[in-house]
Amino acid sequence: MNEIAIIIPMYNEEKTIKQVVLELQEKYPDYEIIIIDDGSVDNSYKEAEIKGVWLLKHLINLGQGAAIQTGIDFARRKNIKYIVTFDADGQHNADDIKGFIDTLKEGYDIVLGSRFLGEAQNISLTKKYLLKLSRVFTFFSTGIWLTDSHNGFRAINIGDFPDFNLSENRMAHASEIIDLVKRLNMNCTEKGCTVKYTPYSVSKGQSMINAVGIIIEYIIGRLMR
Repeated sequence: MNEIAIIIPMYNEEKTIKQVVLELQEKYPDYEIIIIDDGSVDNSYKEAEIKGVWLLKHLINLGQGAAIQTGIDFARRKNIKYIVTFDADGQHNADDIKGFIDTLKEGYDIVLGSRFLGEAQNISLTKKYLLKLSRVFTFFSTGIWLTDSHNGFRAINIGDFPDFNLSENRMAHASEIIDLVKRLNMNCTEKGCTVKYTPYSVSKGQSMINAVGIIIEYIIGRLMR
């Protein structure tokens, strides 16, 4: 069993998941690939039935945070030390993974992807300003200043941090991860990555209303912990 796994949360991604996985397998044949179908109602599960991957399934949609935690739990059972979280919609660039793993092995505990240190292809102004605004919220809630606080591309040393676990089931998990960085005293850095905005990925993205909902969900979650 390899010490590195790529965790892919998936919800209704029948159009993209196979291409994403095949590219990852071609470029990283020695990495484990763990896909978590988060209650998809399309043909995502069938499209993800690819030889050589671990395919898990939630019977109902629990949210991206829950899917990632399921992947983390499974990875730990397989004695995985390093994980990379990677989107199923084709937004992320597989070529970036090696650099993130290399940075982890230099002594960092978590490497957070930043599209603003890398490249945000075809990003709208609304999305750009919303993401930059979220940095301010993250700073005031955690005391950590980041250039990109809600990027789904990240590499984490879960082997040395058994308490790195997510309780936020849905999109508020991105903010919870920054909380964990602070609480567990993890050695953290940001690294540039590419995020590609296509008509398909944009159609599945977060709206302004959803973003406000994520903030409210995160605040309630903190109050309950």
